[in-house]
Amino acid sequence: MTETTTLQAPPRVDYRIEPAQYRHWKLSFDGPVARLVLDIAEDGGIRPGYKLKLNSYDLGVDIELNDALNRVRFEHPEVRSVIVTSGKDRIFCSGANIFMLGVSSHAWKVNFCKFTNETRNGIEDSSKHSGLKFIAAVNGACAGGGYELALACDEILLVDDRSSAVSLPEVPLLGVLPGTGGLTRVTDKRHVRHDLADIFCTSVEGVRGQRAVEWRLVDAVAKPAQFAAAVQDRASQLAAASDRPASGKGVALTRLERTDSADGIRYSHVDIQIDRSKRTAAITIKAPTGKQPADIAAIEAAGAAWWPLAMCRELDDAILNLRTNELDIGTWLLKTEGDAAAVLASDAVMLAHKDHWLVRETIGALRRTLARLDVSSRSLFALVEAGSCFAGTLAEVAFAADRSYMLALPDDAERAPKLVLNEFNFGFFPMVNDQSRLQRRFYEEAAPLEAARAAAGKPLDADEALKLGLVTAAPDDIDWEDEIRIAIEERAAMSPDALTGLEANLRFASKENMATRIFGRLTAWQNWIFNRPNAVGEKGALKVYGTGQKAGFDLNRV
Repeated sequence: MTETTTLQAPPRVDYRIEPAQYRHWKLSFDGPVARLVLDIAEDGGIRPGYKLKLNSYDLGVDIELNDALNRVRFEHPEVRSVIVTSGKDRIFCSGANIFMLGVSSHAWKVNFCKFTNETRNGIEDSSKHSGLKFIAAVNGACAGGGYELALACDEILLVDDRSSAVSLPEVPLLGVLPGTGGLTRVTDKRHVRHDLADIFCTSVEGVRGQRAVEWRLVDAVAKPAQFAAAVQDRASQLAAASDRPASGKGVALTRLERTDSADGIRYSHVDIQIDRSKRTAAITIKAPTGKQPADIAAIEAAGAAWWPLAMCRELDDAILNLRTNELDIGTWLLKTEGDAAAVLASDAVMLAHKDHWLVRETIGALRRTLARLDVSSRSLFALVEAGSCFAGTLAEVAFAADRSYMLALPDDAERAPKLVLNEFNFGFFPMVNDQSRLQRRFYEEAAPLEAARAAAGKPLDADEALKLGLVTAAPDDIDWEDEIRIAIEERAAMSPDALTGLEANLRFASKENMATRIFGRLTAWQNWIFNRPNAVGEKGALKVYGTGQKAGFDLNRV
């Protein structure tokens, strides 16, 4: 491939998929152990212009993986451990497809890396919260993003066949970073000594065999004749320690139904209205209506139609759709609509049955979806208006916002919107830095947190919410429209690049962990490197890879 063409206007991406549509993953089940086999179709790229050779992946592969993980979580509660392996001979995965990166726009590359990060983090989230354990059975060469996938698993078992190795060759080969958590997990999770990590991340050939164990790059190695048995044995041991129910009744994740239009998307519980002239998307989440399940039997009978799960799946799809397909829509206006009492009643049922596997998985899905909102590079304004239902779980949406505006109606108590806190606002849906959004809001200071907790269960009007520090501003009905309009117009006039950096810094204050460092390094380092001529210039490493030409580097250190 001697010439590349940047595709600035990729076709719209649909994140809805079902196992029958998979082209790259094979998902099978054997009692408590599931098997995810990566067998990528070379001609199955989500966009034209490249072949997915050597089990290399693109966004379409990760969309399938994300769906497969949700199938395991919800449709197969009997599964307690998952083996992630390859269906190809002597190759586990060679990582993100290099030619795909070479022909993709900057925005596409960064969004792709972010979704890949979230999917990997979701594996670790399920291990931490749901008792679902993962073992990477590395049965061949494992490079770049392939090793990053393995790193997300609880354990890595490498075949000891004298040729299979793990490697992160992005720096020497492509002039970019292992951008989906590779560097961070090598240090923060695997605790590879930094000088050994330096050698590992600057060599193309990688590390194999017993040295990979000694350097902590993998947990164990096994000879080819013993490899399959060793993997199965370890997967069984991990499964035995899980509390997922052997006899649980799975819930079928039916296809999300939505109506798309030129300026909006409508689901059952989520509605998006896009104003292209103002560069805004109003995302309205609707409270449950009608009789709702009050016990586990009714929840299981409702299945994917149970409001918390259905709403969560729709909101997640909406976030991904806007993030990938609407790059010019810079401000998301977060709204709710309906009966706050119905939201609180739904929360009470979830809280009462939080230890049941299905409720636990639903809480997990809500946690991951809200976290996806936190790391989306869009300005988030919550609008608490008449008819809103920012209560409990939905109050978390307001607390995720960069700013929140609450309408004050001192002369109309009945119409005045209320904000209601409950137990779900105090740690059930932590951000990726393990803080609740209220802890983040108040820097974990005891007094404002105690005041907020003391107000739990009480419908708070605009003045009360403002006094507690739960909203940014509380304009009355005379000033409301002008204040919101000015705020939106001011935001739209600012540099989106600067805003992305600003928001990412302010949303994650004081607390750091592995996940925040992964996202921070993607946002700051990889984002910058992806723009540099050493990577993407005419003679950049990413551009000339596979052509036989040598990359030409600007040797100035910046």
